Amino acid sequence: MSKSNKKNKEIKEEKKCNCSQDCECGCQEGKECTCDNECHCNDDCKCHDNKELEEAKKKISELQEAFLRNQADLQNYKRRKEEEISKMLKYSEEDIVKDFLPIIDNFERAIKMDDNDLSDEVSKFLEGFKIIYTNTLGLLEKYEVKEIKADGVEFDPTYHHAVLTEHDESKPEGVVLEVLQKGYMYKDKVIRPSMVKVNG
Repeated sequence: MSKSNKKNKEIKEEKKCNCSQDCECGCQEGKECTCDNECHCNDDCKCHDNKELEEAKKKISELQEAFLRNQADLQNYKRRKEEEISKMLKYSEEDIVKDFLPIIDNFERAIKMDDNDLSDEVSKFLEGFKIIYTNTLGLLEKYEVKEIKADGVEFDPTYHHAVLTEHDESKPEGVVLEVLQKGYMYKDKVIRPSMVKVNG
């Protein structure tokens, strides 16, 4: 045997695992070491390197999961905030609209006093009221405020608030007999239900 071959054989033998014979780590068969005991292998054994690598991989996996959770939480938060802001902007004039409704009610009560006698001073005075009332309704309509239709329709608790009941055999049960106070929608939202008398 040549000197170089003999030297290579000696190096290979030195690099073999020096774990005890009863150790089942796998080093003896040239496999990855899995034992938890203190390693007595020589420099060629990767026992500790493999354990550190596995721990590093586990830590990276945990950090990646935490990062993805944080990203999802952030996206959900941003979506909720955008929805809240959008809703606030959509109904931003709601309080002003609500303040206008009693004024509309008062105009309607005043107009009902009109007997349409044009020679009467009250009728002439109320004519100005009618113009202001019509202009105010036009302004509210511009901001998507609409009256809830209630007279003669079937009672719907979403849009109507029943304050009285009365029995009228000539009309179906559950229909609105009289509107006591008009209700209004602002865009797609009920800002005041109609106060009604229902056939019961």
